[in-house]
Amino acid sequence: MLLYFLRRAASAISVIFATLVASYALFLLAPTDPVGTICGPKCTPDRAADISAALHLEDPALQQIGVYLKGIVAGREYEIGGTVRECDAPCLGYSFALGRPVTELIADALPVTLSIVLGGAVVYFSVGVLVGTLAARHRGTTLDRVAVGSSLTINSVPYFIVVLLVALYATNVVLPAAQYTSLLENPLAWASGLLAAWITLGLTNAASYTRYSRASMIESLGQDYVRTARSKGISERRVVYRHGVRAGLTPVVTIVGLDIAYQLTNTLFTESIFGLPGLGRLTLNAFNTYDLPVLLGSVLVGSTVLVTMNLIIDILYTFLDPRVRLA
Repeated sequence: MLLYFLRRAASAISVIFATLVASYALFLLAPTDPVGTICGPKCTPDRAADISAALHLEDPALQQIGVYLKGIVAGREYEIGGTVRECDAPCLGYSFALGRPVTELIADALPVTLSIVLGGAVVYFSVGVLVGTLAARHRGTTLDRVAVGSSLTINSVPYFIVVLLVALYATNVVLPAAQYTSLLENPLAWASGLLAAWITLGLTNAASYTRYSRASMIESLGQDYVRTARSKGISERRVVYRHGVRAGLTPVVTIVGLDIAYQLTNTLFTESIFGLPGLGRLTLNAFNTYDLPVLLGSVLVGSTVLVTMNLIIDILYTFLDPRVRLA
């Protein structure tokens, strides 16, 4: 188990490193004028020089990447207006457009995105698995046809249209106004302010999980060990929910883990339409202003989350399905 984890961790770190280097090359070594874009039309020569020095744009490419990587591991210093400032590890640079360190900006935005994504995941996983399991258990009945038909109908509607409809017609009428309050500050306000985003994200994705769960459960309930359990006189409810669901959840867990990782970096519509200050909205604003340090920090966080979730899913396999062996 330990050897498997170390091997997978080494592979994950190499993927994150390659993604970071490629992103750095794409954003900072492209034929653009980051200083002019960040500084704006009223940029003074002194401010332009400060930005160029802080981003190390005059240094060779390998040295630029080396300084950035050193900041992530050990921290670094950057000079702004003649003042040297310390940036503790993990240092992701400084946003001149917003006047704050990138690490602080991401630390403020990430809890909002995590709250949206994890709350939505609870909704779509619970609803999707429950409805999919019921549809598989009553395969061929009206319940099954309604569940499958409803999921296909919901999936045929673009997500941003669903978000717009909820934001325009449901928020402040049926659902509380969307806003973010820290969970530690006021748990009730935190939940009520994110309820609209949770329901939108959850019910939209639950349609896919209904079909995933149904297909996986149908396959699981047709296995020999399920027929053996039935032949021993075990109740149908116990056969379905203790034997069938456990094996049937394995592929569904893979999908939900990857979806959570994907949505952490793809909550753009949800955050922008509901006005929530999360990572997706921060990245969009950084793209519009060509705020390179924020873009690089967002890419690094996104790739780290994706790789980490893949590692967690691989380990969870052994607990959900005894047939899977790490060796």
